[in-house]
Amino acid sequence: MITRLRESNDAAAIRNVLLTGGRAPVTLDLARMLKRAGYRVYVAESASRHLCRLSVAVEQCFVVPSPRHETAQYLSELERIIQASQIDLLLPMCEEVFYIAQGAERLRPYCHVLVTSLEQLHKLHHKFHFIQLAQSMGLAVPDTRLVRSREEWIQTQSVLETDRKWVWKPVYSRFAARVRMPGSRNVPPSEAEISSALPWVAQAYVSGRALCTYSVAHEGNMVAHTTYDSRYRTGSVGASVYFEHVEHEGTYEWVQQFVEATGFSGQIGFDFIEGTEGRVVAIECNPRATSGIHLFYPGDELVRAITAPESLVKEGILITPEQHSRAMLMLPMLGSGLQQMGRRDKWRAWMTAWRGTRDVVHIQNDRRPMLEQVAVVLSAWRLARKYKLSLTEALTHDIEWNGEQP
Repeated sequence: MITRLRESNDAAAIRNVLLTGGRAPVTLDLARMLKRAGYRVYVAESASRHLCRLSVAVEQCFVVPSPRHETAQYLSELERIIQASQIDLLLPMCEEVFYIAQGAERLRPYCHVLVTSLEQLHKLHHKFHFIQLAQSMGLAVPDTRLVRSREEWIQTQSVLETDRKWVWKPVYSRFAARVRMPGSRNVPPSEAEISSALPWVAQAYVSGRALCTYSVAHEGNMVAHTTYDSRYRTGSVGASVYFEHVEHEGTYEWVQQFVEATGFSGQIGFDFIEGTEGRVVAIECNPRATSGIHLFYPGDELVRAITAPESLVKEGILITPEQHSRAMLMLPMLGSGLQQMGRRDKWRAWMTAWRGTRDVVHIQNDRRPMLEQVAVVLSAWRLARKYKLSLTEALTHDIEWNGEQP
């Protein structure tokens, strides 16, 4: 649960905000929203090149140790930064949230930390435990099986794939990395890639429209929420690069019931599939910031949901984006457009989505992050070559969390 900032629930007490995960577009966008609302924004990031590094929205950036590879040093450096910069609110944005949860109690004497317990985060992040939890609440999810070895994989595959289509993915993964879709080559992973500590799931394939959500919750009460279309991605099943707010009662009710039942506090997102009859099923949970943040721009009300959720709960207010709010990541969106060329109807649809949509990285009075974006991708490409990773995996290599316990 969220503790009170220095025994105060007054948002006026929050002046200095420390964001982690400066490489992410959502962090850059939220930094700009916080700056616009009058906050002083600081960023802690383990990558030397990142989107927030040169942004005018940020007072100061700190290069910190890798949360994944040097957890103790990372937490010590955060503690030092919090005290030296008189931080009032620490807001994790990416998978470093799991490492911050490990050290949250040592940080809370100095500032407000927007993170729930590591135990709860683990249940939501683990793709099988999440399905079990949602199922226990009577919420709609696909049939999902846990696979803990190559032998189990072979046995499960021989039984399951005789009657319907299945999606195979590691229980700890992000941005659809290493996902095996129906029709793709599906050989068992190596022994180093699958074990009881690093299992996979086989999940029944659900055909339909992909939808995502982003919400801010306080003690089981939603204070901000959006459902967004994710029709354009990196590759066929990768990370979304185009976001459009849609009013969707089914996803809203699903998330509301889940948040209330778990008493969740913090930022949380879900991936859904909407079937042909309008029924939605949740396939994954992301207990951290997701791209739905972009739809709240310029963000004054979202900032209130993050810094003063108690007041919104008391007033019974739910913050949502403006109708038909849209945003995109321009460079990967261009790549998605290339995939549509040669197919007239899809090209027209892509052009309609492109026109008039805000790029979340480039704005007139803060142009340097756009140039930094090139350096970020180049750095990730070098890392990918060195460690034989995909570009997406390289971008999160030093911050991802795969169930490691303190």
